[in-house]
Amino acid sequence: MTSDATPQPPAGDAAIESVSVLGEDSRRRMFAFIRRQGRPVTRDEAAASVGISRKLAAFHLDKLVDAGLLRSRYEPPGGIRKVGRQPKVYETTDSHIHVSIPDRRHELLADLLLEAVLTEDDGESAAHAAVRTAGRRGRELGEREREQTRPGRLGAERGLSVCERMLDQHGFEPVRETPTRLRLRNCPFHPLAAKAPELVCGMNHAFLAGYLDGLEVSGVEAVLAPRPGECCVQLGPPAQ
Repeated sequence: MTSDATPQPPAGDAAIESVSVLGEDSRRRMFAFIRRQGRPVTRDEAAASVGISRKLAAFHLDKLVDAGLLRSRYEPPGGIRKVGRQPKVYETTDSHIHVSIPDRRHELLADLLLEAVLTEDDGESAAHAAVRTAGRRGRELGEREREQTRPGRLGAERGLSVCERMLDQHGFEPVRETPTRLRLRNCPFHPLAAKAPELVCGMNHAFLAGYLDGLEVSGVEAVLAPRPGECCVQLGPPAQ
């Protein structure tokens, strides 16, 4: 539900892993030091900033790189080229860390609402623009996944298996109640959905319906079926 041009925070387990990496004191202090510098930092500089050996600093820095919090490359300090091997330097990435249990995706909702405002047609209400935008974004996501995976014909059971991956990534906590029905145990937009349920649930429903349409899943539809503390939408057989 996000635009490709917008940097997004690590999701789910990746975000938790990033936070756990920063739990070590020296690692956290080096990360803060590098952020403040606003330029690539060498291992020697990072080690000196917290008073540890260069070898230990290298270990911690590589952990931060593995977690996606830093990136590294070989570059002469100050841009001055010298004979011999260039030192490894580190700088922060554009990633932002946000961890919430259960998962919340308020930035996705904000992104959709912003796009709706920017594309609102003359005579169109803001709510209608928001629902239209959510449906189009869901359809584009489904079309993109179908193009990438080329799953062939998708009936209800296999189609829901494909949907589960996307729903899990977006924080919906899907649960297979029956082979052809998915219940969504978490609302990624809570508690904002509680403040404007008609708008947010309408956008959520349009997004998921659009995704099914773009993915070309047969025998499944998104229906509004609110339950306390859960998502307002479930995926299952069309109503008779």
